[in-house]
Amino acid sequence: MGPAPTAPARQRLAATMAALAAVLLLAGCDAAGLAALRTAPSAAPVTSAVPPPRAPQETVADALPDGRDPALVAYYARVEADLLARGLLRTDTDPADAPFDAAALAAAFERVTFFAEAASRGGRLVRQPTPFPLQRWQDPVRIALYAGPAVPADQARRDRGSIALLANRLRRAAGHPVVTVAEGANLHVFLVTETERRGLGPALTGIAPGISPAIVTAITGLARTEYCAVFAVEGAQPNVYRAAVAVVRAELPDRLRLSCLHEEITQALGLANDWPEARPSIFNDDEEFALLTRHDELLLRILYDARLSPGMTADQARPLVTRIAAELLGGST
Repeated sequence: MGPAPTAPARQRLAATMAALAAVLLLAGCDAAGLAALRTAPSAAPVTSAVPPPRAPQETVADALPDGRDPALVAYYARVEADLLARGLLRTDTDPADAPFDAAALAAAFERVTFFAEAASRGGRLVRQPTPFPLQRWQDPVRIALYAGPAVPADQARRDRGSIALLANRLRRAAGHPVVTVAEGANLHVFLVTETERRGLGPALTGIAPGISPAIVTAITGLARTEYCAVFAVEGAQPNVYRAAVAVVRAELPDRLRLSCLHEEITQALGLANDWPEARPSIFNDDEEFALLTRHDELLLRILYDARLSPGMTADQARPLVTRIAAELLGGST
Protein backbone atom coordinates (compact mmCIF):
# COMPACT_ATOMS: atom_id res chain seq x y z
CA MET A 1 0.00 0.00 0.00
CA GLY A 2 1.46 3.30 -1.05
CA PRO A 3 1.33 6.82 0.36
CA ALA A 4 -1.32 9.38 -0.42
CA PRO A 5 -1.03 10.87 -3.92
CA THR A 6 1.65 13.54 -4.17
CA ALA A 7 1.50 16.67 -6.32
CA PRO A 8 3.32 14.89 -9.20
CA ALA A 9 0.87 12.00 -8.82
CA ARG A 10 -2.05 14.40 -9.08
CA GLN A 11 -0.45 15.90 -12.18
CA ARG A 12 -0.13 12.41 -13.68
CA LEU A 13 -3.83 11.81 -12.96
CA ALA A 14 -4.74 15.11 -14.61
CA ALA A 15 -2.70 14.13 -17.67
CA THR A 16 -4.37 10.73 -17.73
CA MET A 17 -7.81 12.29 -17.57
CA ALA A 18 -6.85 14.75 -20.31
CA ALA A 19 -5.85 11.85 -22.54
CA LEU A 20 -9.14 10.12 -21.82
CA ALA A 21 -11.10 13.25 -22.58
CA ALA A 22 -9.24 13.74 -25.86
CA VAL A 23 -10.11 10.23 -26.97
CA LEU A 24 -13.75 10.41 -25.93
CA LEU A 25 -14.16 13.75 -27.68
CA LEU A 26 -13.95 11.78 -30.92
CA ALA A 27 -17.30 10.26 -30.01
CA GLY A 28 -19.13 13.53 -30.61
CA CYS A 29 -22.81 13.36 -29.71
CA ASP A 30 -23.62 9.78 -28.75
CA ALA A 31 -21.57 8.53 -31.73
CA ALA A 32 -19.86 5.61 -30.05
CA GLY A 33 -19.38 2.83 -32.56
CA LEU A 34 -19.26 0.26 -29.77
CA ALA A 35 -20.45 0.45 -26.18
CA ALA A 36 -20.31 -2.52 -23.84
CA LEU A 37 -20.61 -2.94 -20.08
CA ARG A 38 -19.32 -6.01 -18.24
CA THR A 39 -21.99 -6.88 -15.68
CA ALA A 40 -22.37 -9.60 -13.06
CA PRO A 41 -24.57 -12.53 -14.18
CA SER A 42 -28.25 -11.76 -13.66
CA ALA A 43 -28.72 -15.23 -12.23
CA ALA A 44 -25.92 -14.86 -9.68
CA PRO A 45 -27.19 -15.74 -6.20
CA VAL A 46 -27.32 -13.04 -3.58
CA THR A 47 -26.05 -14.71 -0.43
CA SER A 48 -24.56 -13.65 2.84
CA ALA A 49 -21.17 -14.05 1.16
CA VAL A 50 -22.09 -11.64 -1.64
CA PRO A 51 -24.18 -8.74 -0.32
CA PRO A 52 -26.57 -6.87 -2.63
CA PRO A 53 -25.36 -3.69 -4.33
CA ARG A 54 -25.36 -0.46 -2.39
CA ALA A 55 -27.96 2.15 -3.11
CA PRO A 56 -26.56 4.77 -5.51
CA GLN A 57 -26.65 7.50 -2.88
CA GLU A 58 -24.50 5.59 -0.41
CA THR A 59 -21.16 7.29 0.18
CA VAL A 60 -17.85 5.62 -0.52
CA ALA A 61 -15.97 4.36 2.53
CA ASP A 62 -12.64 5.88 3.47
CA ALA A 63 -10.06 4.71 0.97
CA LEU A 64 -7.36 2.23 1.79
CA PRO A 65 -3.87 3.75 2.07
CA ASP A 66 -3.30 2.75 -1.57
CA GLY A 67 -6.44 4.66 -2.61
CA ARG A 68 -8.87 1.81 -3.33
CA ASP A 69 -12.32 1.62 -1.76
CA PRO A 70 -12.12 -1.10 0.94
CA ALA A 71 -15.82 -1.94 0.70
CA LEU A 72 -15.47 -2.61 -3.01
CA VAL A 73 -12.25 -4.56 -2.56
CA ALA A 74 -14.00 -6.85 -0.06
CA TYR A 75 -17.17 -7.09 -2.14
CA TYR A 76 -15.42 -8.09 -5.36
CA ALA A 77 -13.22 -10.55 -3.49
CA ARG A 78 -16.38 -12.28 -2.27
CA VAL A 79 -17.89 -12.18 -5.76
CA GLU A 80 -14.80 -13.82 -7.26
CA ALA A 81 -14.65 -16.44 -4.51
CA ASP A 82 -18.32 -17.28 -5.12
CA LEU A 83 -17.80 -17.62 -8.88
CA LEU A 84 -14.72 -19.80 -8.43
CA ALA A 85 -16.53 -22.00 -5.91
CA ARG A 86 -19.19 -22.64 -8.55
CA GLY A 87 -16.60 -23.67 -11.13
CA LEU A 88 -16.79 -20.42 -13.09
CA LEU A 89 -14.08 -18.03 -14.32
CA ARG A 90 -12.33 -20.95 -15.99
CA THR A 91 -8.95 -20.35 -17.59
CA ASP A 92 -8.78 -23.35 -19.96
CA THR A 93 -8.81 -22.14 -23.56
CA ASP A 94 -9.91 -25.24 -25.51
CA PRO A 95 -12.03 -27.32 -23.10
CA ALA A 96 -13.01 -30.85 -24.06
CA ASP A 97 -16.41 -30.42 -22.41
CA ALA A 98 -17.39 -27.53 -24.70
CA PRO A 99 -17.02 -28.75 -28.30
CA PHE A 100 -18.28 -26.62 -31.17
CA ASP A 101 -18.57 -27.05 -34.91
CA ALA A 102 -18.51 -24.67 -37.86
CA ALA A 103 -22.25 -24.03 -37.72
CA ALA A 104 -22.06 -23.06 -34.04
CA LEU A 105 -19.02 -20.86 -34.68
CA ALA A 106 -20.76 -19.05 -37.55
CA ALA A 107 -23.90 -18.53 -35.44
CA ALA A 108 -21.85 -17.13 -32.55
CA PHE A 109 -19.98 -14.82 -34.91
CA GLU A 110 -23.23 -13.39 -36.27
CA ARG A 111 -24.70 -12.71 -32.83
CA VAL A 112 -21.48 -11.30 -31.34
CA THR A 113 -20.46 -9.17 -34.33
CA PHE A 114 -23.70 -7.85 -35.80
CA PHE A 115 -25.36 -6.67 -32.61
CA ALA A 116 -24.36 -3.90 -30.21
CA GLU A 117 -24.61 -4.72 -26.50
CA ALA A 118 -25.70 -1.20 -25.52
CA ALA A 119 -27.36 1.71 -27.25
CA SER A 120 -27.81 5.40 -26.52
CA ARG A 121 -31.32 6.28 -25.43
CA GLY A 122 -32.25 9.73 -24.14
CA GLY A 123 -28.66 10.68 -23.39
CA ARG A 124 -27.88 7.42 -21.54
CA LEU A 125 -26.37 4.11 -22.53
CA VAL A 126 -28.80 1.24 -21.96
CA ARG A 127 -28.23 -2.50 -22.33
CA GLN A 128 -30.26 -3.30 -25.41
CA PRO A 129 -29.07 -5.57 -28.24
CA THR A 130 -29.27 -3.52 -31.41
CA PRO A 131 -28.53 -4.60 -35.03
CA PHE A 132 -25.08 -3.43 -35.98
CA PRO A 133 -22.97 -3.51 -39.19
CA LEU A 134 -19.55 -5.14 -39.17
CA GLN A 135 -17.04 -2.74 -37.59
CA ARG A 136 -13.31 -3.20 -37.09
CA TRP A 137 -9.93 -1.48 -37.26
CA GLN A 138 -7.86 -0.78 -40.34
CA ASP A 139 -4.95 0.94 -38.59
CA PRO A 140 -2.69 -1.05 -36.27
CA VAL A 141 -4.14 -1.27 -32.77
CA ARG A 142 -1.82 0.32 -30.20
CA ILE A 143 -2.74 -0.43 -26.59
CA ALA A 144 -1.61 1.50 -23.52
CA LEU A 145 -2.57 1.04 -19.88
CA TYR A 146 -2.98 4.18 -17.78
CA ALA A 147 -3.13 3.46 -14.06
CA GLY A 148 -4.46 6.10 -11.69
CA PRO A 149 -1.95 7.28 -9.06
CA ALA A 150 -3.92 5.51 -6.31
CA VAL A 151 -3.51 2.11 -8.01
CA PRO A 152 -0.79 -0.06 -6.41
CA ALA A 153 2.32 -0.03 -8.62
CA ASP A 154 2.75 -3.81 -8.55
CA GLN A 155 -0.85 -4.28 -9.70
CA ALA A 156 -0.36 -1.90 -12.62
CA ARG A 157 2.89 -3.65 -13.53
CA ARG A 158 1.23 -7.08 -13.59
CA ASP A 159 -1.65 -5.78 -15.67
CA ARG A 160 0.70 -4.24 -18.24
CA GLY A 161 2.40 -7.61 -18.56
CA SER A 162 -0.97 -9.33 -18.98
CA ILE A 163 -1.97 -6.87 -21.69
CA ALA A 164 1.30 -7.47 -23.55
CA LEU A 165 0.66 -11.22 -23.57
CA LEU A 166 -2.94 -10.67 -24.66
CA ALA A 167 -1.84 -8.35 -27.49
CA ASN A 168 0.37 -11.11 -28.85
CA ARG A 169 -2.55 -13.55 -28.85
CA LEU A 170 -4.87 -11.04 -30.50
CA ARG A 171 -2.32 -10.25 -33.21
CA ARG A 172 -1.85 -13.93 -34.06
CA ALA A 173 -5.59 -14.66 -33.93
CA ALA A 174 -6.78 -11.72 -36.01
CA GLY A 175 -3.85 -11.51 -38.38
CA HIS A 176 -3.98 -7.76 -37.68
CA PRO A 177 -1.30 -5.61 -36.00
CA VAL A 178 -1.94 -5.34 -32.23
CA VAL A 179 0.85 -4.02 -30.02
CA THR A 180 1.38 -2.39 -26.63
CA VAL A 181 2.93 1.07 -26.50
CA ALA A 182 4.02 3.63 -23.92
CA GLU A 183 2.68 6.53 -25.98
CA GLY A 184 0.78 7.09 -29.19
CA ALA A 185 -1.99 4.64 -28.23
CA ASN A 186 -5.35 4.43 -29.93
CA LEU A 187 -6.80 1.83 -27.54
CA HIS A 188 -6.58 3.36 -24.07
CA VAL A 189 -7.11 1.13 -21.03
CA PHE A 190 -7.74 3.00 -17.78
CA LEU A 191 -7.24 1.18 -14.48
CA VAL A 192 -8.80 3.46 -11.87
CA THR A 193 -10.17 3.37 -8.35
CA GLU A 194 -13.77 4.16 -7.49
CA THR A 195 -12.91 7.72 -6.47
CA GLU A 196 -10.84 8.32 -9.61
CA ARG A 197 -13.57 6.96 -11.87
CA ARG A 198 -16.40 8.87 -10.16
CA GLY A 199 -14.35 12.04 -10.48
CA LEU A 200 -13.90 11.80 -14.24
CA GLY A 201 -17.01 13.83 -15.07
CA PRO A 202 -15.79 17.36 -14.25
CA ALA A 203 -12.42 16.65 -15.88
CA LEU A 204 -14.05 15.36 -19.04
CA THR A 205 -16.56 18.16 -19.39
CA GLY A 206 -13.97 20.78 -18.42
CA ILE A 207 -11.34 19.61 -20.87
CA ALA A 208 -13.72 18.62 -23.67
CA PRO A 209 -16.96 20.67 -23.59
CA GLY A 210 -19.72 19.01 -25.55
CA ILE A 211 -18.55 15.45 -24.90
CA SER A 212 -21.35 12.88 -25.16
CA PRO A 213 -23.36 12.90 -21.90
CA ALA A 214 -24.17 9.23 -22.40
CA ILE A 215 -20.49 8.29 -22.33
CA VAL A 216 -19.67 10.51 -19.35
CA THR A 217 -22.61 9.08 -17.40
CA ALA A 218 -21.69 5.52 -18.30
CA ILE A 219 -18.11 5.99 -17.07
CA THR A 220 -18.83 7.89 -13.88
CA GLY A 221 -22.02 6.05 -12.96
CA LEU A 222 -21.08 2.39 -13.25
CA ALA A 223 -23.27 0.32 -10.96
CA ARG A 224 -21.52 -1.81 -8.38
CA THR A 225 -22.43 -4.89 -10.43
CA GLU A 226 -20.66 -3.47 -13.52
CA TYR A 227 -17.01 -4.43 -13.43
CA CYS A 228 -15.68 -2.63 -16.49
CA ALA A 229 -16.70 -0.97 -19.75
CA VAL A 230 -15.41 -0.31 -23.25
CA PHE A 231 -16.22 2.26 -25.91
CA ALA A 232 -14.93 2.45 -29.48
CA VAL A 233 -15.51 5.29 -31.92
CA GLU A 234 -15.40 5.57 -35.67
CA GLY A 235 -13.12 7.85 -37.63
CA ALA A 236 -13.83 9.59 -40.92
CA GLN A 237 -14.53 6.26 -42.62
CA PRO A 238 -17.84 4.74 -41.48
CA ASN A 239 -17.61 1.49 -39.52
CA VAL A 240 -13.83 1.74 -39.12
CA TYR A 241 -12.62 2.32 -35.58
CA ARG A 242 -10.27 5.20 -34.88
CA ALA A 243 -10.01 4.99 -31.10
CA ALA A 244 -11.28 3.01 -28.13
CA VAL A 245 -11.37 3.41 -24.37
CA ALA A 246 -11.70 0.67 -21.76
CA VAL A 247 -12.25 1.41 -18.06
CA VAL A 248 -11.46 -1.30 -15.49
CA ARG A 249 -12.03 -1.07 -11.73
CA ALA A 250 -8.81 -1.22 -9.73
CA GLU A 251 -10.75 -2.79 -6.84
CA LEU A 252 -11.29 -6.03 -8.75
CA PRO A 253 -9.27 -9.07 -7.58
CA ASP A 254 -6.78 -10.66 -9.96
CA ARG A 255 -8.97 -13.16 -11.82
CA LEU A 256 -11.90 -10.80 -12.36
CA ARG A 257 -9.58 -7.95 -13.34
CA LEU A 258 -7.71 -10.11 -15.86
CA SER A 259 -11.05 -11.32 -17.21
CA CYS A 260 -12.11 -7.70 -17.72
CA LEU A 261 -8.90 -6.92 -19.58
CA HIS A 262 -9.40 -9.90 -21.90
CA GLU A 263 -13.04 -9.17 -22.63
CA GLU A 264 -12.94 -5.40 -22.99
CA ILE A 265 -9.80 -5.27 -25.13
CA THR A 266 -11.05 -8.07 -27.38
CA GLN A 267 -14.46 -6.43 -27.70
CA ALA A 268 -12.72 -3.22 -28.71
CA LEU A 269 -11.45 -5.02 -31.81
CA GLY A 270 -15.04 -5.34 -33.09
CA LEU A 271 -16.72 -8.23 -31.27
CA ALA A 272 -19.31 -5.98 -29.71
CA ASN A 273 -21.97 -8.21 -28.18
CA ASP A 274 -22.52 -11.05 -25.70
CA TRP A 275 -24.69 -14.05 -26.55
CA PRO A 276 -25.88 -16.72 -24.08
CA GLU A 277 -25.22 -19.58 -26.51
CA ALA A 278 -21.61 -18.63 -27.31
CA ARG A 279 -19.49 -21.39 -25.76
CA PRO A 280 -16.71 -21.76 -24.87
CA SER A 281 -16.41 -17.98 -24.90
CA ILE A 282 -15.84 -14.84 -22.89
CA PHE A 283 -18.69 -13.28 -24.92
CA ASN A 284 -21.25 -14.81 -22.61
CA ASP A 285 -22.53 -13.14 -19.45
CA ASP A 286 -22.60 -16.40 -17.48
CA GLU A 287 -18.94 -15.89 -16.41
CA GLU A 288 -18.05 -19.52 -17.19
CA PHE A 289 -14.80 -18.55 -18.93
CA ALA A 290 -12.55 -15.79 -17.70
CA LEU A 291 -10.01 -15.64 -20.52
CA LEU A 292 -9.95 -15.62 -24.29
CA THR A 293 -10.64 -19.09 -25.70
CA ARG A 294 -9.76 -20.81 -28.97
CA HIS A 295 -13.40 -20.26 -29.98
CA ASP A 296 -12.95 -16.50 -29.46
CA GLU A 297 -9.67 -16.45 -31.37
CA LEU A 298 -11.51 -18.00 -34.33
CA LEU A 299 -14.17 -15.28 -34.08
CA LEU A 300 -11.39 -12.73 -34.45
CA ARG A 301 -9.93 -14.64 -37.39
CA ILE A 302 -13.29 -14.45 -39.16
CA LEU A 303 -13.77 -10.75 -38.28
CA TYR A 304 -10.46 -9.75 -39.87
CA ASP A 305 -10.70 -12.06 -42.88
CA ALA A 306 -10.07 -10.03 -46.05
CA ARG A 307 -13.26 -11.41 -47.61
CA LEU A 308 -15.31 -9.41 -45.12
CA SER A 309 -15.40 -5.62 -45.04
CA PRO A 310 -16.59 -2.89 -42.67
CA GLY A 311 -20.22 -1.95 -43.11
CA MET A 312 -21.41 -5.42 -44.14
CA THR A 313 -24.73 -6.49 -42.71
CA ALA A 314 -25.32 -9.94 -41.23
CA ASP A 315 -27.28 -10.99 -44.33
CA GLN A 316 -24.50 -9.86 -46.65
CA ALA A 317 -21.78 -11.57 -44.64
CA ARG A 318 -23.57 -14.83 -43.76
CA PRO A 319 -22.54 -16.93 -46.81
CA LEU A 320 -18.90 -15.84 -46.44
CA VAL A 321 -18.91 -16.40 -42.68
CA THR A 322 -20.31 -19.90 -43.15
CA ARG A 323 -17.55 -20.70 -45.65
CA ILE A 324 -14.75 -19.24 -43.51
CA ALA A 325 -15.93 -21.07 -40.38
CA ALA A 326 -15.96 -24.36 -42.29
CA GLU A 327 -12.43 -23.70 -43.56
CA LEU A 328 -11.16 -22.92 -40.06
CA LEU A 329 -12.64 -26.11 -38.60
CA GLY A 330 -11.67 -28.45 -41.41
CA GLY A 331 -14.98 -28.46 -43.18
CA SER A 332 -17.06 -29.47 -40.12
CA THR A 333 -20.70 -28.37 -40.12
